[in-house]
Amino acid sequence: MNHVDDMISDILRKAGGYVDHRHDRGGPTKFGITQRTLSAYLGRTVSVREIHDLPESMAGDIYAHNYYFKPKIDRLPTAIQPFIFDCAVNHGPRRAVRFVQTVCNEAGCQPPLAVDGDLGPKTAAAAEWAETTFGPAFLNALLTERRNFYRRIVVRQPSQDVFLVGWMNRLNAFAPVTA
Repeated sequence: MNHVDDMISDILRKAGGYVDHRHDRGGPTKFGITQRTLSAYLGRTVSVREIHDLPESMAGDIYAHNYYFKPKIDRLPTAIQPFIFDCAVNHGPRRAVRFVQTVCNEAGCQPPLAVDGDLGPKTAAAAEWAETTFGPAFLNALLTERRNFYRRIVVRQPSQDVFLVGWMNRLNAFAPVTA
């Protein structure tokens, strides 16, 4: 397997099978793929049954195309790709890239980045600079940015508190190992 396949396998393992939780704003999912996402991918409205029957291979294809290559996550430093890919899957690619842009700006990248969710050459270069300059501290800052994002979700929508422990466990799985 290659780097992308490993990341996709990890996402699929975490997402699990079919879920239809009454508080999940995404509605029914399988392997973390929502009805809206599958509809967009196929170019037509899909039924809940089609979500239920979604093959794992198609979910993997959707992840590779929509959440890794299309948003250009592959242009980021390898060390942060698994985390940002997971963010893209969980929050959407633009939000994931905004995490990178915000943290790079907070770290003092020059010139400052527009926090627009577009992963262009300036964002890729700033992320490379931050990774080279700060090493694992860059990933830790990204973890903090996402942790704070989750907490803001729960403050705005208390019904989402039911997911907070799981979200934090998902986030903490990416914490760098320290000696």
